[in-house]
Amino acid sequence: MKILFVYPMWTGSYSGFIDRYFARKAGGVYPPINLALLAAIAEQQGHEAEIIDAEIDCIPMDQLVDMVSERKADVIAMTGMSPFFHLSKDIARKLKEKDEKAIICIGGKHITIVQEKGFDEVFDYGFIGDGEESWSKFLDAISKNGPLDGVPGLMYRSDGEVCKNEAVSSSKDLDIYPRPSYHLLKMKDYFLGTLRGRLNFTTMITLRGCPWKCIFCASDQLDTTRIEKRSMKSVVDELEFLVNTYGIKHIFFTDDVLTLQKSRTVDMCNEIIDRKLGITFEGSTRANLLDDDLVALMKKAGLIRLSFGLETVDTDMRETMKKEVPLLAYSEANAILNKHKVEGLNSVMIGLPGETRKNVQKTLNFLKKDKNVKQANFAIAVPYPGTEFHEIASEGRMGMELLTDDFSEYRRYGSGVTNVNGLTSEDLKQLQNEGFLSVYSRYWRWWPVVQKNGVLGLLLTFFRVFKLIGSKVTGKLVSFNKHPQLE
Repeated sequence: MKILFVYPMWTGSYSGFIDRYFARKAGGVYPPINLALLAAIAEQQGHEAEIIDAEIDCIPMDQLVDMVSERKADVIAMTGMSPFFHLSKDIARKLKEKDEKAIICIGGKHITIVQEKGFDEVFDYGFIGDGEESWSKFLDAISKNGPLDGVPGLMYRSDGEVCKNEAVSSSKDLDIYPRPSYHLLKMKDYFLGTLRGRLNFTTMITLRGCPWKCIFCASDQLDTTRIEKRSMKSVVDELEFLVNTYGIKHIFFTDDVLTLQKSRTVDMCNEIIDRKLGITFEGSTRANLLDDDLVALMKKAGLIRLSFGLETVDTDMRETMKKEVPLLAYSEANAILNKHKVEGLNSVMIGLPGETRKNVQKTLNFLKKDKNVKQANFAIAVPYPGTEFHEIASEGRMGMELLTDDFSEYRRYGSGVTNVNGLTSEDLKQLQNEGFLSVYSRYWRWWPVVQKNGVLGLLLTFFRVFKLIGSKVTGKLVSFNKHPQLE
């Protein structure tokens, strides 16, 4: 069979030029490795596979639909996170309108969470849960015209009724799955901004899962507390393959917690050093899962950036979030990274349950005063479906008001879908800009912006800052002019 994997241009959903620029430049264009893994499984079974990455090639929707239609595939496979699920749905709808004969499949986290609610008639098959084993069994059943009731986690229709097979988790041993089909991607075209400039990169995972249950993660629905591992030999073998085959020298490890098991991290770093791979890498972890010796070894192996989820410094809110990391750990972890000249990025959320303007200011003051924290990223908290946060917002608890169920609006930048304790969605967007202003108005942070996002990125950052300053001045003038004693 001919199987076509389609990845839509998600940055087209951002309305403003600045947001689109930073989504592509600062955020980087990530290769759809999840589709490449499913493509590898298909090729392993003898099928022909192709991936169209519309994001990397900036292919607009209508042109993408025409390209897909021209391929005359037997199976079309797509995925979609909540904010961009509508794009996959639109592609499927437009294909059906063109009388597309191929089977159209949808998988991913969003459909796993919402299930029947997201299984629109434009999709022929839906996949719930981990996709590797389900996908393999599905291809085998379809190619042989066999029964579908043995495909775990599959949704399909029979006599107009939706049928849903029980889902199963993938193997805890991730080594049983093939290496992603990198040859189907334009590996030379994926770049990520770093303090060393924009680097050609790819993503990789060494371990899936996180044992904690923060309220903004869909832990139960996605079974994310289940730990699935690759052997360190498998990981470093793949790193060596990427270096030798594609010249990739930077890796973004997408593990939920890169240093979850220190011994694994140590083994990986030692193997990278022994093989003299000469790569750089980055990832995310928890601030209390680092120490000086570990960071020193990781730096020697190529570590250039680590990200932490700071979220908020308010003690009560951290307890509500189930954020089981001592606040002091962030100062200590950032200090260790600074000592070893490793970039530390701290993520902050604005608009969490129970949030007030005073809480936000407390976090901003912490970031201003703590000299160990060099960089911070400010996101508007989003109550994604399947999370405890979504339940709180939907039920109007802790001062929350959910404004829409349109998941296309569920984005962390330039969009707000909640009010909380008198802070409107517009207030949250303003506070997000104030957060960026408090960090990037300092001249000593300008050069890192250029390194990551280019000169245009610095100019756009200035534009955002000056626009905010202008709005503040205008607001004060309006307030002054409306003073009752002056009327």
